[in-house]
Amino acid sequence: MKTRMAVISGTGLEDSFTEGEKTRIGTPFGPSPTLTVASIGSKDIVFLPRHGERHILPPHKINYRANIWALHSMGVERILATNAVGAINPEIMPDDLIVPSDFVDFTRRPSTFYDEPPVTHIDVTGIYCPELRRVLAKTALQEGAKTHDEGVYLCTEGPRYESPAEIKMFRKWGCDVVGMTGIPEAILAHELGMCYASLCYVTNMAAATGTHIAAEDISSRGKRNTERLQRIVTRTAEATPRKRSCTCSESLEGARV
Repeated sequence: MKTRMAVISGTGLEDSFTEGEKTRIGTPFGPSPTLTVASIGSKDIVFLPRHGERHILPPHKINYRANIWALHSMGVERILATNAVGAINPEIMPDDLIVPSDFVDFTRRPSTFYDEPPVTHIDVTGIYCPELRRVLAKTALQEGAKTHDEGVYLCTEGPRYESPAEIKMFRKWGCDVVGMTGIPEAILAHELGMCYASLCYVTNMAAATGTHIAAEDISSRGKRNTERLQRIVTRTAEATPRKRSCTCSESLEGARV
């Protein structure tokens, strides 16, 4: 079963794009979750629920390597991800959308496929595919959403939320939003030459910038945004050219010692 594009869903979107052919893929890192291959227009899209079909996996327990390897083995070249985030930048508000252009990694997870020789150093300067980001941001704006077409995504280990002191530090670092799932997902996709772009939906102001953070409120806001995010993802998939004109597939050039 081969398909060129995948959608990885985040909190509140586990029930999206669930009609279609079901499959699971065995990988060197363990089995994938249940994947669904569905049609969007003339394109087949494989849908992967990041936290499992019933949101049973916390961020630090997700098998990111199995997920990305499974999609790659299916022939996926592009990944559209959705991520729930908290706003660090005071100019970004709940219900805003942001398409990250860079990241800061504050996790302690396995973040590479290359643990064995040859030693491999991946350049992550352009880790978020510029071609896919442009289409995603344009589609989000057409949907009428307040969209930030660039910004720095800070990924923490979780499952706890960040402390006020951490958020103050992250703000000084120039981070715009904070989440728990975007890394190492983007890094792993880049290591396999896949395009990756994220549509982050802001569910709350981060600690030290707002009020008490409740997980049920974040999940509820994600569900309220489901239809809007589904429309954006669907229109982005339809508008994305079949042939890639970016350099994401060249990520391994000059990377090996």
